[in-house]
Amino acid sequence: MVEVDEARRQILQTSYSTPPAHEPGVLPKWLYDQGVHVVISGGMGRRASEFFRILGIRVVVGAPAETPEQVAAAFLSGSLVAGENPCDH
Repeated sequence: MVEVDEARRQILQTSYSTPPAHEPGVLPKWLYDQGVHVVISGGMGRRASEFFRILGIRVVVGAPAETPEQVAAAFLSGSLVAGENPCDH
């Protein structure tokens, strides 16, 4: 996870955690409990996107394959270009 200060457009810290087992709805709830407000992904299925949206987490898909810090910096600066969502399920 990349923690940012959106108002100052700064990355505060990056941390890595082991997520729970992959089951429908588990990861969105876990990220919500971690205080996540935005998820930026290369691709995501519609059902997963809906789980995030129900929890009030903004979803951005089609992100480039770059480091988390590069993607977060682009997001903060407004220069993140989201491409196609490769997931179709």
